[in-house]
Amino acid sequence: MNPVAITGLLVAAQRAEESRREDRLFDDPFAEALAGEEGTAVLARYRDSATAGTVPFIEVRTRWYDDEIAHAIGTGIRQVVILAAGMDSRAYRLEWPRDARVFELDQPEVIAEKTRRLRGAAPRCAHAAIGVNLAHDFVATLEAQGFERADRTLWLIEGLLSYLPRRTAEAILGRIEACAAPRSIALFDVLGQSLLDSPVTQGTRQMMQELGAPWIFGTDEPELLLRTWRAAVTEPAVLGNRWKRWPVPAAPRHIRGVPRSYLVQAEKR
Repeated sequence: MNPVAITGLLVAAQRAEESRREDRLFDDPFAEALAGEEGTAVLARYRDSATAGTVPFIEVRTRWYDDEIAHAIGTGIRQVVILAAGMDSRAYRLEWPRDARVFELDQPEVIAEKTRRLRGAAPRCAHAAIGVNLAHDFVATLEAQGFERADRTLWLIEGLLSYLPRRTAEAILGRIEACAAPRSIALFDVLGQSLLDSPVTQGTRQMMQELGAPWIFGTDEPELLLRTWRAAVTEPAVLGNRWKRWPVPAAPRHIRGVPRSYLVQAEKR
């Protein structure tokens, strides 16, 4: 499994850890098996880095995606595409309408390893796990598996963009923009350039570099990544404070020099 795919094991280990808390933000009963020993070991390295572990970024991000998925399904969306699905278990752990269809895309070896780790667990929706290189035309591959361009779609792009060169990230978003039906929704997260430039996060950035999955792309204007869509942007710090899990107050967005990351819900006009 390549280094970027290993970050999926890290996220699964964090979700398993969160699921053991009494005040957990979500419950992922599959996370421990998906993380395995490798994920637990990577999480230990992550916790030892200078700034990682001081804020529950992955935990808050996971809860935000869960809540936004529920909201989108409530608006009538029934077609869901998860890009770089990694060790995500939402097709198996969330409540889905009977007519929901979930497509998971990732590298073939990641899909195969995830299937092995789930040990035959059954998804709670119509489900297709598709091995594909997202740098190529994944839309044609999706259509071959039953994806309907005319249907409103929920696109999930969790924990992917910041590992990609800007050109690649924009190309992936461009493919979504070109094929998505009106009133489709995209959920994505991205690191701020402010975070990539901050000396406060140097230890964590170094750890990710050593892991082979460096943070490459960041922007403090996430609204512009899908230019023709209506975007609502929030920060994990804001939600973490609302849920009483963030150790410091959230700084207003106009204050410069604060390392930030962003959670974006965008709807196609």
